[in-house]
Amino acid sequence: MSRRALGIAVAVAMSAALLSALPAQAAGHTLVVNVAAPFRPVTHAASGGLYALAENNRPADSTLLPIKMHTLTQPPPGVGQRPNGQPPGGDALLVAPQADRVGAAQVIRMPDIYPNFPYQWVSWDDWLSKVDTMVSRRLAATSVSNVVAWEIWNEPDWTWNTAAAGDFNAGWTRTVQRIRTRDTTTPVAGPGYAGWDANRMRAFLTNARNTNTVPDLVIWHELNHSSASIAGNVAAYRSLESSLGISPRPIFINEYAWTDEVDVPGRVANYIAKLERANVWAADRAFWFEYGTVNGLTVNNQPTGTWWLYKWYGDMAGRMVTTTPPAQTGIDGFASYDATRRRVDVVFGDESGTNSVQLTGLGALGSSVRVTLESTPSSGRFTAVTAPTTISNTTVTVANGQITVPVPNMSATSAYHLVVQPTSGVPAFQQRYEAENASVFRAQRLTNSTASNGGYVGRIDNAGDPRSDSYVDFIVNVPTARAYTMAIGYANGTGATATHGLASNGGGWSTVSYPPTAGWAQFGTVSTTVNLRAGYNVIRLAKGAPFFNGATGFAELDYIQLT
Repeated sequence: MSRRALGIAVAVAMSAALLSALPAQAAGHTLVVNVAAPFRPVTHAASGGLYALAENNRPADSTLLPIKMHTLTQPPPGVGQRPNGQPPGGDALLVAPQADRVGAAQVIRMPDIYPNFPYQWVSWDDWLSKVDTMVSRRLAATSVSNVVAWEIWNEPDWTWNTAAAGDFNAGWTRTVQRIRTRDTTTPVAGPGYAGWDANRMRAFLTNARNTNTVPDLVIWHELNHSSASIAGNVAAYRSLESSLGISPRPIFINEYAWTDEVDVPGRVANYIAKLERANVWAADRAFWFEYGTVNGLTVNNQPTGTWWLYKWYGDMAGRMVTTTPPAQTGIDGFASYDATRRRVDVVFGDESGTNSVQLTGLGALGSSVRVTLESTPSSGRFTAVTAPTTISNTTVTVANGQITVPVPNMSATSAYHLVVQPTSGVPAFQQRYEAENASVFRAQRLTNSTASNGGYVGRIDNAGDPRSDSYVDFIVNVPTARAYTMAIGYANGTGATATHGLASNGGGWSTVSYPPTAGWAQFGTVSTTVNLRAGYNVIRLAKGAPFFNGATGFAELDYIQLT
C-alpha cells in the first residue's frame, strides 16, 4: 500500500484490532517440527507482493523464478495511482507477460485507477465509468490468462468516502453488479479491510449474502505487528462465515508486515509461519516504499537479505508439516517434507540468543542424517546479499525418530534455514515435481493416498476463455541445457485417450496423450521430451491457455519427473 504519514496515522487509529509491537522472548526456546504431521501441500502461498512488479521486467525474471511467486496484487489497466509520489506503474495487463513467465497469478486492485491515496472519490458516474473501462480493457486482453480476481476496493474501513459515496456495503454490491454486466466469469475479492474487524466483516458478509455478491476471495490485511493475531483472526472469520451459511472462501491476506517488519527476515519468518498454519490461500508482502522490487526483495536486480528467506521457501516441495512455537511471539518457523527426496526444510527466526529446533517423525530418513544450517541477515532494502552464510554442516544421529539442533547466537532480525537429508542417496538435483506444488490455474489440488506425496491436481477442465483456462505451471531447476525425458504421472478416468498441451518457457505447443487408466486418482505414466535451458524453466501442461487451441478429454496430474 502507498501510505504517507497521514495514511499511516489514520490506518492505525481506525484499525483497533491491530496489535502494537511485542518484545521477543528471552533466549533458550525450542521450535518443534513434526515431520510426520503434514497439513497441506507446499504452494508457496505467502510468496507474493503488492505492486511487486513494474513495467520493463522489473525486477528481472532471474530474481523471481527461484522464489516461486504465488499471487500478486497489481494496479488496474490505466493505473493512476502514484505510490509515494512515484509515477503510475505496475499496470496488471502490462506486467502480465512477466507474471506469466514466472508462474504468478494476479489480482487487480481497481481503486488504484485513482491517482491519490487515500482515494479521492469523484462521483458514482465517474467510478462506474472507470469500472466499465477497466473491465473492457481486461476483456480485450485475450492473451492474458493469469488475472484471477478483481479487488473491488482497498481498506474501505478508512478510504471509502461514506459522506460522498454512501454506505460501503451498498457500494460493494453496486460495483460487483456493474462488473457482472460485462464480466460474469472473473472472481471478485474483498472487502480488503486494513485489519481484522469482526463487526464490519459481519455486516459486510450479511449484505453480500443477501444481495448475491459474496466475494469469491475474502481479503483483509495483517499489518502493524499483527502476526500473533493471525490464527485467531482466521478462526474468527471461519466461524463467522459458517454462522452466516456461506460456503468456505479462500482467504487472501494481500498485505502483511509493517514498515519496520517487511525487510526484517526474522519477522517475515514469523508472519509466514502463521499464515501457513492458518491455511490461507495466498498472502502478499505489503507495499511501503518502491514498486517493482517485490517490496524490497531486490536492489538493482540483486537479492537483499530477505530475498534468501523467500528463496528457501521456494525450494520447499512436498507437504507443509506442523511447526509448534513456544508462544505466539518470538521464535517461529515453517517447514516442509518432500517424501520423494526424503528432505526436510525448516525456515525460522524472530529470536535472539541460543535456541533450538527439535524435529520428530524422522524415521524415514534413517539412523543418521546430514544437517545443514545457514542464515541470512536483515540487510535492508538497499544492500545486496550475494549468498546466505553457512553456520554448520554436520552428521547427526537420529534417536527414536528425532533430533534436536541447537542454534547458537541467533539474531532476532535474521532468518535461519535448516535442511535435513539422508547421509547418502541424495539426488544431484530435484527430478520430481509434484503437481500440487506447482502454480495451479482454475483447477483443484486434491489428496489421495495413491498419489505421489499424497497429492495431485484435478478438475483441469476449462478451455477457450483466458479468464477460465485451466493449466498447471511447473517451475523446475536443472543443471545443464539439454533435452530431458519427462515422465508425467496422470490419471484418466474417461475411458478414452485424453490430451493436454505442453509448452516450456513460453515456446511452441506440442500435445501429450494420456491413455485411459483404471479410474480417477488411479495413476499411470507417459513420457515425452522437453528441451530446457540450464537453471530455471517453466513447463506448462494445459487443458486450455492463450495460443493453444485446447485439449481433448480430461486428465488429472500427479507429477512430472525429469531425467
